[in-house]
Amino acid sequence: MILLVDDRPENILPLKKILELHRFSVDTAGSGEEALRKVLKKDYAVIILDVQMPGMDGFEVANAIAGFSKSRDTSIIFLSAVNTEKRFITQGYTAGGVDYLTKPVDPDILVLKVKTLRKIYDQQQELRATQESLRKEVEVRKQAQEALTARMQELQVVLASLPQMAFTIAPTGRIEYVNEHWYQYSTSAETFPVTHPDDDVCDEWKKALADETEFMHEVRLQDLLTGDFRYHLLRIIPIKQQGVLSRWIGTFTDIHPQKQAAEVLEQQVELRTNELLNKNAELERTNHELQQFTWVVSHDLKEPLRKIQLLNDILKEKFFKDNPEATSYLNRSIQSSARMSELIKDLLAYSQLSAPEAFQPTDLTVLLNELLTDFDEQINQKKAVIKVDTMPTIDMVPTRIRQVFQNLISNALKFSKPDQPPHIEISAERIDTKSIDSNPSPAGDFYRLIVRDNGIGFDEKFLNRIFIIFQRLHNRTAYEGTGIGLAIAKKNIDKHNGLISASSRVDEGASFILILPIHQTHSLSVTDLL
Repeated sequence: MILLVDDRPENILPLKKILELHRFSVDTAGSGEEALRKVLKKDYAVIILDVQMPGMDGFEVANAIAGFSKSRDTSIIFLSAVNTEKRFITQGYTAGGVDYLTKPVDPDILVLKVKTLRKIYDQQQELRATQESLRKEVEVRKQAQEALTARMQELQVVLASLPQMAFTIAPTGRIEYVNEHWYQYSTSAETFPVTHPDDDVCDEWKKALADETEFMHEVRLQDLLTGDFRYHLLRIIPIKQQGVLSRWIGTFTDIHPQKQAAEVLEQQVELRTNELLNKNAELERTNHELQQFTWVVSHDLKEPLRKIQLLNDILKEKFFKDNPEATSYLNRSIQSSARMSELIKDLLAYSQLSAPEAFQPTDLTVLLNELLTDFDEQINQKKAVIKVDTMPTIDMVPTRIRQVFQNLISNALKFSKPDQPPHIEISAERIDTKSIDSNPSPAGDFYRLIVRDNGIGFDEKFLNRIFIIFQRLHNRTAYEGTGIGLAIAKKNIDKHNGLISASSRVDEGASFILILPIHQTHSLSVTDLL
């Protein structure tokens, strides 16, 4: 901004218009006193000052302005129509003016002078701003250097107190500092300890140094006192400030006892693994022999049972038809033989669960429709109603899952209320996790299958018992069964990497819940089923 100071408005107005035409911001003052007040409040690049004014003349105003620190870069041009002698001109320059013009003033010359002085003012302001910025930067750098020195001292104190070898390295790769433990493996602070010939890490360290990345490696260092090589973990990490590498900090940690223990453990693990492999092979042979034995025994037991049942039937029909007491005993014998035959059949089915089979995608709707045809007689006899929702296609062993649903549907029909037709519902819902209470999810990896009935139910305090082989909650005289069906169901579901559970109340029916994955990751094997 330009300040025009003159006590006569007719002198100020033309100069103001000329300067404004050249896009200068112009301020005016009608006296020296007013000019001083404005200089205290604003910054001016150039002051055009009339010499002769009432009160304070131009020289006095210039001397006063020279005492203001904020105006040290302001240029003063004196204008005078009367005081044109050399001594006045000299006095003007002595008072701090940069130029002394006599009236009438050539407007073009005045504008050129103002432009030049304004440019000098702007350059001075930029220079001062640069100087201030440099001064602050120097101060910041000084403070940073002092802080860095303090931190380095603290770091060295910390490194000195560490139980392992510790050191620092300059960005160039030169060792700066080592603690006392260093000298157990090196005679000089400037050289690395001697490493085992097979543990040369120079090339890898050079690459880490060039890439400014963390370096970690196991090395064997030679103890200067004993000459033995001991395992150490070498770790060197870069320390950066504002993205610039300042130094490296490294440690050698003695891991020799851990390495020895690990070697012993590896030997023990290898030995134990071989033992387990041998035991597993032996167990597989035993399991195979047991399956063969079970099949043979079951087959050999079934044949005499069939003969007993046949002979009992013949005796009842041929010799004791008219003897009620003998017929009662024979009926009990026939029923016991039938239960024994059923038990042998279920035991054989349970033992055969260990046979490996492959998973395959199976449509549960097709499987259940085929299975329900086997129950036509029972369904018609009990006037049962069975509702099957749309079922998914999932990976399974069809015969195994068929066993599961066969047992569940059979139980639902068997444990129905005497005075009420059985109602059985089979539903499916996609869920997100392998959990009985998992939330529904259209993109989940599992299905929750529920078999719900309106039968006699059971007390949930016995929930953990119903899936154990030979465990029964009801008297055999009231409800037939061997106590193996739900154990077979649980084993089959377990081998499908699933879950099975139930919820029920006495006389309020039961719901059996199955959780099965949509896709299986591997096929069943003998090892999985042991």
